[in-house]
Amino acid sequence: MQSPEATTGYAAVRATILRNALFIGLAVSVYGISFGAMGITAGLSVAETCALSLLMFTGASQLAFVGILGAGGAPATAIATALLLGARNAMYAVRLSTMLRVRGGWRMLAAQLTIDESTALSIAQDEKLADGRASRLGFWAGGVSVYLLWNTATVIGALSARAMGDPKAFGLDAAIAAGLAGLLWPRLRDRESWSVAAGSFALALVMVPFVPAGVPVLACALIAFGVATSTLRRHRELMG
Repeated sequence: MQSPEATTGYAAVRATILRNALFIGLAVSVYGISFGAMGITAGLSVAETCALSLLMFTGASQLAFVGILGAGGAPATAIATALLLGARNAMYAVRLSTMLRVRGGWRMLAAQLTIDESTALSIAQDEKLADGRASRLGFWAGGVSVYLLWNTATVIGALSARAMGDPKAFGLDAAIAAGLAGLLWPRLRDRESWSVAAGSFALALVMVPFVPAGVPVLACALIAFGVATSTLRRHRELMG
């Protein structure tokens, strides 16, 4: 049986986690509204746009997908780019699997909710409670909050854009690039990330006039992959 102090301590941690999860969901929902409008701009229906949020549910992949379609790129290229960007979630799942300890249908639900925000909120609780309860709550609270608010925001954005008529007449086609830039900017925290961004930008500028839409995105991803591989190799060498 837990002591009153332990119970009180967990209650305080739980309240903080739930509050943070709500704030994260609200912040991310702003991008959800933009994505809903972007989907309509790219030529998708309201149902198709909402289905992407319900089923794909990974913001960067969704934005890249509609961005390539909106620029006239081939669906195959859009799908390949979305898969490439979404592959990072598999790495998150490896990190979280031992902590969540889920089975059966819960594993499928956990996989759907494994995104940047739920992973970050979960890992941030690692040192708060030794039994892992705080980390598990962080994951589920963050994932559910973002999922519900992101999908609600997608519906709002898609219906609003549809009601406007031609979204491009209001400049919403520019929101695709702005949304991707908004996702990227907070992650430029060190020299290496700035170097990757600058190199990718330069490569894209060179390639855009000569290749189909979406191909520059895939090519630039190779730069990030190369840097990540090199960094991992250096870490292994340092570890002996």
